[in-house]
Amino acid sequence: MTQSGTGNRLENLWDEAKAASFSESEKLLYRSNLLGSDKRVTNYGGGNTSAKVMETDPLTGEAVEVLWVKGSGGDIGSMKMDAFATLYMAKLEALKGKYRGLEHEDEMVGYLPHCTFNLNPRAASIDTPLHAYVPRKHVDHVHSDAIIAIAASENSRELTAEIFGDEIGWLPWKRPGFELGLWLENFAKENPEAKGAVLESHGLFTWGDTAEECYQSTLDVINKAAAWLEAKTEGKPVFGGEKLPALPADERREIAAKLMPVIRGLISKDRHKVGHFDDQQAVLEFVGSNMLDDLAPLGTSCPDHFLRTKIRPLVIDFDPANPDLDATIASLPDAVASYREDYAAYYDRCKHPDSPALRDPNAVVYLIPGVGMITFALDKATARISGEFYVNAINVMRGASGVSTYQGLPEQEAFDIEYWLLEEAKLQRMPKPKSLAGRIALVTGGAGGIGAATAERMLREGACVMLADIDAGALDEVTKGFAARHGADVVRGVQMNVTDEDQVARAFAETALEFGGIDILVSNAGIASSAPVEETSLELWNKNMDILSTGYFLVSRETFRILRTQDIGGSVIFVASKNGLAASPNASAYCTAKASEIHLARCLALEGAEAGIRVNVVNPDAVLRGSKIWDGDWLDQRASTYKTDKEGLEEMYRQRSMLKRSVLPADIAEGIYFFASDLSAKSTGNIINVDAGNVQAFTR
Repeated sequence: MTQSGTGNRLENLWDEAKAASFSESEKLLYRSNLLGSDKRVTNYGGGNTSAKVMETDPLTGEAVEVLWVKGSGGDIGSMKMDAFATLYMAKLEALKGKYRGLEHEDEMVGYLPHCTFNLNPRAASIDTPLHAYVPRKHVDHVHSDAIIAIAASENSRELTAEIFGDEIGWLPWKRPGFELGLWLENFAKENPEAKGAVLESHGLFTWGDTAEECYQSTLDVINKAAAWLEAKTEGKPVFGGEKLPALPADERREIAAKLMPVIRGLISKDRHKVGHFDDQQAVLEFVGSNMLDDLAPLGTSCPDHFLRTKIRPLVIDFDPANPDLDATIASLPDAVASYREDYAAYYDRCKHPDSPALRDPNAVVYLIPGVGMITFALDKATARISGEFYVNAINVMRGASGVSTYQGLPEQEAFDIEYWLLEEAKLQRMPKPKSLAGRIALVTGGAGGIGAATAERMLREGACVMLADIDAGALDEVTKGFAARHGADVVRGVQMNVTDEDQVARAFAETALEFGGIDILVSNAGIASSAPVEETSLELWNKNMDILSTGYFLVSRETFRILRTQDIGGSVIFVASKNGLAASPNASAYCTAKASEIHLARCLALEGAEAGIRVNVVNPDAVLRGSKIWDGDWLDQRASTYKTDKEGLEEMYRQRSMLKRSVLPADIAEGIYFFASDLSAKSTGNIINVDAGNVQAFTR
């Protein structure tokens, strides 16, 4: 495990012909998207870009200089024009007269809205002064791993000078804000030949007179730092060499799938969390290295990193050379509790009289030697991005420790950013969580009409959904459709036959690995058959029982195992049928199996109540549209039973109902959502009939 040069450099992707038709503000967006498209330049949501552009004042009609700068939030790689804040440069210059010194720095953010050009609703970020006061038209601020490795080194000033000479300057650590903007302005004026500056423990600022020049300068500086680091670390053992071996990939995934529900349960008592697993090479090198125990407690350096990952990770006690997973699992409650105590002590040491209240004291990042990294957050995207940020931190630590001594931010500085009142105000502006935020659902028969409608309903309410279906082709198509509409983070698909014990166990392990555990099971997989009893073969009888009874038992058993491990409650919903309550002619196998489902749900409701596991049933009837069970012979058989044809069957069912209405998959999904959500928090062992009214199916 030694470091080696890859020769992999950032490529200039600027297309002169394409950019020629752009306005200056459009060139800024073009430059931003190019920079943000490569995570070697900056992490997701990190950094910002700006341009000073001549615009026409909407009131006076005069030409005025306007700062276009990435607004609060957003990501330069994916942002659009509406993500830029626009501010009058003249008014930004006037702010200097309002500045009362470092102790009053935060109040300057309150003046930024008064500088808004053209009533732009996009809020300006805290970094606005750093862009405004650099006396150049175009400014980039990025968080390249190569640069932060230099910036986070103990002798970063000397290293910066060694690599760049006078071309790139250096500024000591200062929290982003108005004061740092004045520092940067002063440096740029005193060093007119400089192309930028490294900010200690933070990142890189570069500038230029044109958009293309600024873009090229950013790439050149990053490439130069990366080449220097590679040359200096060539042949050196990464992180002091390997201490513990990485397990084979299958074993890593198996162990993570068992650990994640345990951790999730321990940290989700107040709000449900979603997990992400990462075992890429950079992570495995770090968690198995000789320097893990020294570096991990130091925490991260760049503010963007620890705002996502907390000040430091939790290292789980696991020895891949002599694995004892049971012992590791048994140690987790104390380890999690100890982390919370340490975090609370950090808060107490560093808090100010006006500091926001203590936030969630649980770790975000969990490092497992030989296995990888697990991250938990309130949603899947944030969990994944937090992991990406910690990989950035790993890369920084690798570079810094290879050429110097890595240093994290001083504890008080880290706290002052994490509990910054301006950051707290941003958190308070976050929208209210959706009703199923942080919840994880597995839907069997997920590629069918009811399954897909249910998944859609849950995804709209913020849940993560694992679609399980025996039909691989349909599953892939439906999963891709949901990913396109709701984002790839929140939906996965797994092929599963509910009658196969091994496949069921694998599907639930995959769910735990992808999302961290489970909260909601929608047992919906089904078939339908129709035949007079004397024509019902034993094979047909057993097929109904296997899928509709045994299959429901197998997925419920696996769900209960995970829910009990998590110990945060949960909801199991069976999609049974009106036929489980009301007999139908020529369907004895189907009706009996559906009745079995209903009674199994009652039994499970009794068993799960003490653990907060609710079990309820939704009984559909006559859901023809979009339902896969009508694709085979069932439609012809039921039409024959009722002396009608395919076209007349739905109308017959509609007229048969008390309400004279057709029942659609979305109607069933609504009943399922009710039982999955906290709307039914005090309901278990219950049945909802969604059948447009059928007196024979009345439960009482």
